[in-house]
Amino acid sequence: MGRRALRKNDDGLDLSRILADAEQFPDGLSMDGLFPSPGPLEIEVGSGKGLFLETVSGEHPERNYLGIEIARKYARFAAARLARRQRTNAIVVVGDAQLLFQRRLVAESVEAVHVYFPDPWWKKRHHKRRVMNISFLEQVVRVLKSEGEFHFWTDVQEYYQGALELLEGIPQLEGPFPVEPREAAHDMDYRTHFERRVRLNDEPVYRSRFVRVAG
Repeated sequence: MGRRALRKNDDGLDLSRILADAEQFPDGLSMDGLFPSPGPLEIEVGSGKGLFLETVSGEHPERNYLGIEIARKYARFAAARLARRQRTNAIVVVGDAQLLFQRRLVAESVEAVHVYFPDPWWKKRHHKRRVMNISFLEQVVRVLKSEGEFHFWTDVQEYYQGALELLEGIPQLEGPFPVEPREAAHDMDYRTHFERRVRLNDEPVYRSRFVRVAG
């Protein structure tokens, strides 16, 4: 499934604190300075419309959340959701996650990395563009704290199996541990908008969780 058109929804909202540009960050930036209060940091790669960020930032106000979205219009949409909810513990960064992980994030500074329904880049010659590649996974290992978690979900079985094969070559990530689906309590009680669409169409979701081992 492709992305749907977005309505304009940020008129009059102040997004200056919630929306940032990765190109403006110096290398080796400590993300603590981006949030009003210190707390464990979790990162979502590919925030889309921002449902995950909106939900978890409300459920866990003691934690800080950083969403990375390469498409500026989606980043603005997600940031507007957070602004309307007056979230202070979540921001959206416009930019390439690969660059952000390689150069901007400090080693062993992140409690969890979430990758939900990334672009599958269907054509074989485009597979090199997939976010789930060895270079990215090595950076995930670098930035995760000991016992930090890596979450990966997709509705594309071929992508899922290929990613698991890559992860087998990353000994610092133990898993995959199963993630049981849960019943939605209401119409928007899903991890992301993409999960909602897939599950409402009775299509499978392939979920996994990995843990960063010490050393």
